[in-house]
Amino acid sequence: MSNQPHKRIIGKNKSSYRDYYTLKNLAAIRTGSIIFLILNLILRILYFIFPESLTRAQNYPEFNFTNWLYIAITPVFLICSYLLIYLYRKQKKANIVIGIFVFLFALFIIFCGMFSSFIATANPRNAMVLYLTALSIVSVVFVFENDETILLILIVEALFTTLLYITQNEGMEMMYNQLLSITLLFCFYFVSRYFYSYKSSYFLQLVDIREKNVAIEKAGAFKNEILGMVAHDLRNPIGAIETLAMMMETEEVNNDTRENLEMIKTSCAKARGIIADLLDAANNENINIIETQRTELNYFIKSIISEWKIQKNAKNNIILISSKNQVFVEINAEKFQRVMDNLITNALKFSKNKIEIYLSAKSDQAIIQVRDYGLGIPADLIPHIFERFSKARRPGIRGEQSTGLGLSISRQIIENHQGTIDVTSEEKKGSTFTIKLPLVE
Repeated sequence: MSNQPHKRIIGKNKSSYRDYYTLKNLAAIRTGSIIFLILNLILRILYFIFPESLTRAQNYPEFNFTNWLYIAITPVFLICSYLLIYLYRKQKKANIVIGIFVFLFALFIIFCGMFSSFIATANPRNAMVLYLTALSIVSVVFVFENDETILLILIVEALFTTLLYITQNEGMEMMYNQLLSITLLFCFYFVSRYFYSYKSSYFLQLVDIREKNVAIEKAGAFKNEILGMVAHDLRNPIGAIETLAMMMETEEVNNDTRENLEMIKTSCAKARGIIADLLDAANNENINIIETQRTELNYFIKSIISEWKIQKNAKNNIILISSKNQVFVEINAEKFQRVMDNLITNALKFSKNKIEIYLSAKSDQAIIQVRDYGLGIPADLIPHIFERFSKARRPGIRGEQSTGLGLSISRQIIENHQGTIDVTSEEKKGSTFTIKLPLVE
């Protein structure tokens, strides 16, 4: 915990904290009842196994009686704790019945320890271990409000005084025992309040974390909504510019104008790619279930390579090297093509040499590797390569800019296919992106 002063719980948080620690108190009673019952049952078994030796023990009849009493009473607390936990989880709120029940169990435990100390000897000062143990357990395990703690102390002290009179101690002995009990109860009060403050501080931290998480989720949803709206609205003007450029190309224009039109078309294509990344980032963030169909990867990848060579004018040699004639996986063709396009785009961006796509199968996995022999990735950037808006983004060898979204989106799509993607790279020697997907028959 922090070294800052404990915050005071007020208002709605105070009610929430009471509900929170009420369930914790009930769970502690359930666990404590089980342990206490087991301990008394073990004692009862020992009484049966060693009756002669125990009957010679000091105050054996009293111990024998209280043991039966504890065995009879403890299951009542155990059963009631299960019942009240069930009711609490339905209502999600503390009530006075639960508060009284917790108070009575704490009183029961303290009284058991106190009474055992009186049975052990007529002078409790000589056998306060059980009394002290009971007070310690209650102060640490259970959470009480300040007035409840004071009421518990007053009742315990009244019971202690009553037992002192019943045992007919001498005046001086009674005073010593009273002083000892009052000292223990003062310690009990301060320990109880400390743990109340400690647990309340922990609870407030949980509340702060929960509120911040909700705020982050709302901000993320708002960001995605705005991102989607902006990206969607940008597509129309960019499409219009591209269409005008294509229409102008059909007319007779000089070489300088034709080069300018090519630059416009190239810029529009890049802009559409950025918009696609933004839309994927906005739409795919919370989509974990996608529609897939059984697909043969050799044919699928060959069709992507053909599209790149024909429609996208890829000057690099993109080749497929496959060690299997047929490799079947379950994929969403549109989304998976997006992944392959991102990887090929990156390879083209950082390499002037050939790009190799390896396809193989091992055990129950299909393995796709996209390898280039370009600039490579600096070692310090590799851990950040799949982050959204990654700081690992760099301009390509031809000055191409990056949004830092492509690889993040690719990883998300691959993980939604129950697969994995990673990268190995060495500067000036190139990079290899490896995708692993579950095989299907």
